[in-house]
Amino acid sequence: MIIDSHAHILPPALPQPSADADPGTWPCIGPADGDGSRLLTAGALRYTARDVFFSAERRIEEMDRLGIDAEVLSPMPPLLNYAIPAKASRDIHRAVNAFLASLVSLAPARFHGLGAVPLQDPDLAAAELAELSRLGLRGVEIGSNIAGASLGDARFHGFYAEAERLGLALYVHALAPALGDRLPASATGTYGFSTESSLAAASLLSTGTAERFPDLRIGFSHGAGGFPLMLPRARYFWGGTWNEEPPVRPTPGARSPLDVARRFFYDALVFDARALRYLIDLLGPRRLMLGSDFPAMERESPADRTLRTLNLPAQDHEAITWTNCRRFLGLTP
Repeated sequence: MIIDSHAHILPPALPQPSADADPGTWPCIGPADGDGSRLLTAGALRYTARDVFFSAERRIEEMDRLGIDAEVLSPMPPLLNYAIPAKASRDIHRAVNAFLASLVSLAPARFHGLGAVPLQDPDLAAAELAELSRLGLRGVEIGSNIAGASLGDARFHGFYAEAERLGLALYVHALAPALGDRLPASATGTYGFSTESSLAAASLLSTGTAERFPDLRIGFSHGAGGFPLMLPRARYFWGGTWNEEPPVRPTPGARSPLDVARRFFYDALVFDARALRYLIDLLGPRRLMLGSDFPAMERESPADRTLRTLNLPAQDHEAITWTNCRRFLGLTP
């Protein structure tokens, strides 16, 4: 069995800009030229989305072609858009969540959904979670920063507490980096997004936020960027030894950073068998989930092609291809 934990959707339309919103930053979806595609515009972004982004029938055709049994559907990241007023953002997210729920209801064995909430207002976002759960969605996709604020900031604790109470998973997806002019625009999708994912995971760990909510299931796109390679250094500063040997100077009252990091889930979309092997060796096969970023990226064929080259034991291969994802979603394998 294969579950793709990282697959995006766009609805065929979105609400019109509200009176208090800047039309220049409001995401809009309208017809594109020709073949039934739709055009997403948001600020300077112009993205042509083919029909597989919003057609359940086309998605299932593509899944069947490559042997995908189920997808975890989440909004394209530009739809998160924490720069617009919170109540207007809520209206967009409600439309996106309703569309996600409609896909799930059409094929509940094939689709699971992660919705969106207006985290620029954490209290408003927390209040939306009950409705999101009522729609049958399994969790929430959130950005790696919230209009520049780090995920470990205490202002988000109430939101995390409510997600934990409702048993909803959080999937952290990289957004455009809040790094000023330190990288050229051409590096945003590579080094920028990887840096953003690293900062998001490091923030949740180093602030103690992850430990504050021990039952909150948190996953990261693209292996959390460079975060896993930073962990041995963090562990050395915590315990004073290499290679995870017994600590000689553990920080009083704090768990090893590696122990905390091993309660997160990680999308295994890291593009190289050597990187994938490192994640398995460091974090363990029960923390990784197969993902593709489809349809924004094309899947491998078969979808677990690189994973197969590692010749893992059958139970580890199954963990990464489907059982870990079901645990992340709060479903029994």
